Amino acid sequence: MKRLRESNHCCAIVVAAGHSSRMKCADSKIWIPLSGVPAIVRTLFAFEQAQTVDDVVIVCRACDREAMERLKTEYSLNKRYRVVAGANTRQESVACGVAAVPKDCGYFVIHDGARPLIQPELIDRVVLDGQRHGSAALAIPVHDTIKRADPDGFVVETPPREQLWSVQTPQVFRRELYESAMKAVQGEYTDDCQLIERAGGQVHLCEGSPDNIKLTTPEDILFAEAVLRSREGDFK
Repeated sequence: MKRLRESNHCCAIVVAAGHSSRMKCADSKIWIPLSGVPAIVRTLFAFEQAQTVDDVVIVCRACDREAMERLKTEYSLNKRYRVVAGANTRQESVACGVAAVPKDCGYFVIHDGARPLIQPELIDRVVLDGQRHGSAALAIPVHDTIKRADPDGFVVETPPREQLWSVQTPQVFRRELYESAMKAVQGEYTDDCQLIERAGGQVHLCEGSPDNIKLTTPEDILFAEAVLRSREGDFK
């Protein structure tokens, strides 16, 4: 039984080292208050409450490390937390987080720190799906018609809408699978699923929520505030 527990031990890697250029804010968007609480804290609250997550590694800018360390006391975060500095790209920052994951963790749960509307039940859902399939990611079906265009803007193809999904985080991976892919794959990739795909693996899509947006533009702040108001006391 102890061996089974260790093999399913999960560590979240919360990536919060970006520069927030599109948000047009003076500081990182992770510190923007949402109903009075910093966005990154709302993200961490969800992982604090998720039953399937044992440890959390926060990857942030070097200048944010001290402030991030203080959050554990200020907001009574009780799980095992580690704070590490990120790097120049998201891909490199995830690698910094991977290096800090405890050795007894068998699964990585990689999440964008700027997705503060994630809920504990969604985290648990995708973690269990990842443990079942070896890798999984939250995603929602695409409802709009999507066109693929050439460099001149002319339509080349209309992919079948029923086959298209918009991928979110968390994305969950068996540790051995992810670390092997990191060694095998060269070049840049846009998300962690793509790393597994390039290494020849498969990622199972687990239905997420339209609310689980990534804060990117000022309009997203208005949406996030509205969602929080609509939730009956969540994270209050």
